[in-house]
Amino acid sequence: MRENHGVMSSQEAADAGARPGFRSGFACFTGRPNVGKSTLMNALVGAKVAITSSRPQTTRRVIRGIVHRPDAQLIVVDTPGLHKPRTLLGERLDSLVRSTLTEVDVIGFCVPASEPIGPGDRYLARELAGIKGTPIVAIVTKTDEVTQDRVIAQLVAVAELGEWADVVPVSAFTGYNLDVLADVLVSHLPEGLPLYPEGELTDEPERDMVAELIREAALEGVREELPHSIAVVVEEMGPRPGQEDLTDVHAEMYVERPSQKAIVIGAKGTRLKDVGSRARQQIEALLGTRVYLDLHVKVAKDWQRNPKQLRRLGFYD
Repeated sequence: MRENHGVMSSQEAADAGARPGFRSGFACFTGRPNVGKSTLMNALVGAKVAITSSRPQTTRRVIRGIVHRPDAQLIVVDTPGLHKPRTLLGERLDSLVRSTLTEVDVIGFCVPASEPIGPGDRYLARELAGIKGTPIVAIVTKTDEVTQDRVIAQLVAVAELGEWADVVPVSAFTGYNLDVLADVLVSHLPEGLPLYPEGELTDEPERDMVAELIREAALEGVREELPHSIAVVVEEMGPRPGQEDLTDVHAEMYVERPSQKAIVIGAKGTRLKDVGSRARQQIEALLGTRVYLDLHVKVAKDWQRNPKQLRRLGFYD
């Protein structure tokens, strides 16, 4: 993993300056869908680098957030939740997660304090037990949502799921134990030079981040079956000629059926207008300019099961 993803060259890293005892490396967050992995990564990085939603399986790609410390550079890798695939898209995401788990220096296994241990947690614990040579830290998330007694009970239950290098309770919402978690993850990294330039918070391309912000806005308030059917592609993006403080974004939102298109657009276009307004605010915060967002909805029939459509929408083999 150190050889890809736009990391600094060895000369660039050397120019950044070697520091005695400095550690750098990758920590991957995994867990079943909707356990708070993306929210936790954003909290550690101190900025929004991954979209979040109450809908499960929001994350569809591997996203890296970079935590800069005087003693270390921790690259947190957020992955889609592991689950039993039901579509070709699901199979590709599952394969993506599994390959990522074999390439990192430490794995964070996320289990929410707010829900009982379930079959998905036990399944993933068994899967992680098969990964040899990589330390695994069990992370009990969402501790702010339950009582202290419940947190303690969940810590005991998680400890019994497997052999963990550490078990850490955290709350991304309140910041509880985030510094402890960062210390624990860093302790499992090898010594080495920084991998990314100082101040860089992610290596996610801006165009992909903009597409994700649009999808995040679209996920709010849609029907239960719709989230998995929504994909967004930014076709064009750039400053408007003669107006450097205005960025034009032309994007397509794809759904699988005409009935879904009608739901996303809403009566007289009201829902699509609301999605565009909320997305534009987030995009302006990301880009630091005013934004003109041109957003359209198209049907790509059963795209989650169609190899050609998946490639077109950026989900490769």
